Amino acid sequence: MDALSLGLNPIQEKAVEKLSINALTPMQEASLFACREPQDVVLLSPTGSGKTLAYLLPLLERMLPSKEGVQALVIVPSRELAIQIEQVFKSMDTPFKALAVYGGRPAMDEHRTMKGMSPSLIVGTPGRLNDHLKKGNIDASGIRTLVIDEFDKCLELGFYDEMKAVLEQLPSLERRWLTSATDIAEMPDFLELRRYVKLDYLGAPGAEGAASVSDRIAVSVVHSPDKDKLAILYRLLCYLGGEQTIVFCNYREGVERIGQYLTQQKIVHAVYHGGLEQEMRERALYKFRNGSVNVLISTDLASRGLDIPEVRHIVHYHLPLSQEASVHRSGRTARWDAEGDSIFLLGPEENMPDYLKDFSVLELPDKPKRPTPPLWETIYIGKGKKDKINKVDIAGFLYKKGNLTKDDLGLIDVQDRYSYVAVRRSKVKQLLSLVDGEKIKGLKTIIVVAK
Repeated sequence: MDALSLGLNPIQEKAVEKLSINALTPMQEASLFACREPQDVVLLSPTGSGKTLAYLLPLLERMLPSKEGVQALVIVPSRELAIQIEQVFKSMDTPFKALAVYGGRPAMDEHRTMKGMSPSLIVGTPGRLNDHLKKGNIDASGIRTLVIDEFDKCLELGFYDEMKAVLEQLPSLERRWLTSATDIAEMPDFLELRRYVKLDYLGAPGAEGAASVSDRIAVSVVHSPDKDKLAILYRLLCYLGGEQTIVFCNYREGVERIGQYLTQQKIVHAVYHGGLEQEMRERALYKFRNGSVNVLISTDLASRGLDIPEVRHIVHYHLPLSQEASVHRSGRTARWDAEGDSIFLLGPEENMPDYLKDFSVLELPDKPKRPTPPLWETIYIGKGKKDKINKVDIAGFLYKKGNLTKDDLGLIDVQDRYSYVAVRRSKVKQLLSLVDGEKIKGLKTIIVVAK
C-alpha cells in the first residue's frame, strides 16, 4: 500500500500494518479523502466491505495525542457492534484509548473505567451514551467528530428520542460521519447535516465494490414439503457438512425451538437472541467464532455488527421481513473477498420475495451424512483480567499442567472475571482430568466445558 499517496500519518500507517491490510479498497480510499474535507459524510456500502476501517482510519487524523478527554464518539445500535469496534480499534495499536459502553452491565462500572483510562474514543449504544452524558460522566466539550454506524437502524423510531437527546448534548461537533448498508428516505433535522457528501457504493452505476459482493453470494431455495421446516433444516445442515452457518429466524421463540430440536438431533450449535443474558450471548458468539460450534441459530440481532469472516452459509428459516433485513442477513457471509451462500427455506405456501430474481433450487439428498463434530470445544476458566490472568498465563498453564501442545489450543479470550479457551475436542477429557485441583498463578479456579 502506498501510504505516501494516501497521505497517511505514522499512526495510521502503523494501524493499517497491525490489521495486516495490504491495500485499501476504493470505498475506503474515497471515505478517507472525503472525511478530510470540511464537510459531513454519508457512506453507503455493502456489509462486509470494510466500513469500520473506512471511518476509524480518518478518525486517527482528527484525534490529537496531546489532547486529553473524549475527542470522538461512535454511536451503534447494539452492544455486539460496540464491542467489535472497540476490539478493532484496540488491535490498531494507536496512542489513543477506546471504551465501549452499552446496556446490560452497570453504568457505574463503566464510569469507573472511564475515569481510570481517560479514553479518546467512546463507542456506545444510544441509551447508554445518553445516560452517561446526562450524568456528566462524559465531558462532551472536546467531542469534535461523531460517527453513526448502521445509521438506518440507529435512526429508527425505537432509537429516535435517545438519538436526538445525545445529539443535543454535543455542543462542539464539527464533523458527522454516517455509515450503513441501507439508506433511509430522509435524514432527521436534529442531525444538522448542513453540507455533506454521499458516497454510494450500494450498486449504482459506477459504484465500485457493490456488485462484487452480490456476485460472491450464491442465492438458492430449498423447498420443504411440510409447513414445519425443522426436518428439512436438519437435512440441509447435514448436507452443508459442518461449515460455519447462521440460521436466521424472525422470533426468539423460533430460535429456542430450533435449538431444542437440534439438541435432540445431536447437532452442535449455539442460540443467540436479545432475550439472553449478556454473558450467554457473548459465550454463543465466542463459541461460533472459535469454531466450537458450526451452527448459530439467531434472530436478526446477528444480522448487524458481527464480523466473522469464516461464515460460509446463511440460512433463512423464516423469510426476511424486508429487503433491508435480507441484505443485512446475507451480508454476514462473503466478508471481504470470501464467497458464501444465502439459502431460503420455503414451506408449501411460501414464495421467494419479489426483490430476489436470480436464484437456483437446491435439491437435498434424502439421507445426507451427519456432519462431523467441530474440531474445537470451548473451556471455561473462572479467572480473568481482574485476577491478573492473561493469555500467556493460560496457555502456559495448559501446556504444563494439561499436557497440551500449541496445535491443541485455539483462540483464548480473557474477560474481566473469566476466560474462554478453544481446545481440541479430542483432548478435552484428558485435559480436565489433568488440571483438576491445579492452580493458575497460585489461584484455585473452576475449569469446565462451557455450556
